[in-house]
Amino acid sequence: MDPLTIGVLGAAALVLCAVAGVRIAYAAALVGIVGLFILMGDPHAAIVAASTVPYNKSTSYELSVLPMFILIGYLAYYAGMTGTSFEAAKRWFGWLPGGLAIGTIFAVAAFSAVSGASTAAAAVFARVAIPEMLKAGYNRRLAAGAVAAGSTLDSLIPPSALLVVYGIIVEQSIGDLLVAGFVPGIISALVYCAIVVLRCKRNPALGKPITGYSWRQRWQSLPPTAPIWIVVVLIFTAMLFGWATPTEAGALGAFSTLLFAWRRGMSWRQFRGAMLEASKLTVMIFTIIWGVLIFVLFLGYANLPRAFAGWIEGLALHPLAVLLAIYAIYLVLGCFMDSIGMMLLTLPIVYPVIENLGYDPIWFGIIVVKLCGIGLLTPPVGLCAFVVNGVRPDIPLGDIFRGIWPFVLADIVTVALLTAFPEIVTFILTLKPR
Repeated sequence: MDPLTIGVLGAAALVLCAVAGVRIAYAAALVGIVGLFILMGDPHAAIVAASTVPYNKSTSYELSVLPMFILIGYLAYYAGMTGTSFEAAKRWFGWLPGGLAIGTIFAVAAFSAVSGASTAAAAVFARVAIPEMLKAGYNRRLAAGAVAAGSTLDSLIPPSALLVVYGIIVEQSIGDLLVAGFVPGIISALVYCAIVVLRCKRNPALGKPITGYSWRQRWQSLPPTAPIWIVVVLIFTAMLFGWATPTEAGALGAFSTLLFAWRRGMSWRQFRGAMLEASKLTVMIFTIIWGVLIFVLFLGYANLPRAFAGWIEGLALHPLAVLLAIYAIYLVLGCFMDSIGMMLLTLPIVYPVIENLGYDPIWFGIIVVKLCGIGLLTPPVGLCAFVVNGVRPDIPLGDIFRGIWPFVLADIVTVALLTAFPEIVTFILTLKPR
């Protein structure tokens, strides 16, 4: 059997394992090692080749940015940044149709700028925002949908763990990716808000405006949010102007957030909890990366990525048609796989195609992460929807999934916008010193 056929069979075996519910890290590592053994004909050589992956990636400087960004999010929660951002957003945007939902989206966007995990944002704002919306008479589907959809902004707005993973896989500048994600993240939030306004104007019963806040009360809500903006400015400007590497910027952000958390009275128990939660999530992500990169090594030996890219090129399709087909693949896979596993599974095969077609790799990274964000919402896997349900079991999972569909439509509009105008993503990189 030739190596290419073995590679195709290995890819099919991994997809079957994923559909069957086997965790992607273990399935990928197992298929990768077995595939290497078949290709090399020597179990010892296969195990030695596979064993180099965890060590090489664990000692990679680029990967050290992940725990820093994840830690920022958990420290920000204990520093009280979530409550202050929601209160400020409520006072400033509550007067709009569906104002509390809009305030929630902007508050999650602000929190996303100091957090690296969408699930953490979903859990936090399910506790903070949903009770406020339900108390104000908001439709529970809209309330749950706004929190679940808003939490996916975490995947775009830096610091973003998914952008870091993308940069590691395709060997692109993590700093450029994180800087490029900022504007698309804000645009996504604005499109979400537009959807909320349109729906609540058509049906005011979904979410009535919240009035009664004076201008003085609005301005008074801003100073408590200062820690968020200080951390955001530190991280963003340090990476944009090249004053610090992404890892150094992440460490600076984590240290700053820790100081704010201590200033607000974070206890030793809370500090320990933040460190443990950050460690657990980091280990989970590292394990997935190790397992799938063993599989990627097997694909490289089988020469499947380049063969697939050559096959696509031979079809002589219009580049946009190929791109739309790739979008469709991500939308389907997002219904069944987690974001990191999906990226690690597809990018080794898809990225060479994108390179051959001449698309900008930084722009494509933003698109992929946005598509992965849709996967965090869509059933049956929809991780953010499950997190919201876990925090608020009184809202049925079916209602949460019904509540997210307007936001999925908003995401498709955003992807279409970024595809039609890629300069939205790339223009900010022109400000970065080279």
